[in-house]
Amino acid sequence: MTATKVPRNFRLLEELERGEHGVGQGSISYGLADGDDVTLSKWNGTILGPINTVFENRIYTIQLYCGEKYPDDPPAVRFVSKINLTCVDKHTGRVDPTKFHLLKNWDRNQRIENILLALRREMAAPYNRKLPQPAEGTFF
Repeated sequence: MTATKVPRNFRLLEELERGEHGVGQGSISYGLADGDDVTLSKWNGTILGPINTVFENRIYTIQLYCGEKYPDDPPAVRFVSKINLTCVDKHTGRVDPTKFHLLKNWDRNQRIENILLALRREMAAPYNRKLPQPAEGTFF
């Protein structure tokens, strides 16, 4: 028995509905960057920095781009807020798929929500939690 693949737009509409209702105990949020984007391609996300880390009390803004092959291919993910994180390019804010487990091992069952929660877990990881950070309020 073969599982039915949900079409891209149906999947993204489902994700939009989830994002509008709030997820992650308020630690993340996401939605369309432009409500008129009929392609459902450009998304914004926010992550509230985890407590007991250098990211605490900071809000990080992220842009995601879901191409035509999403969810079979992962979205492009880029921090707008400057951040020092081992999986993020220090010059562009791009999340490097080769250094970020979820994008490196992407499967179509993952969601935008999973990406944001995994990035938040990265912030709390021992190798990231105390890294010196750029000044708050700076952007790529």
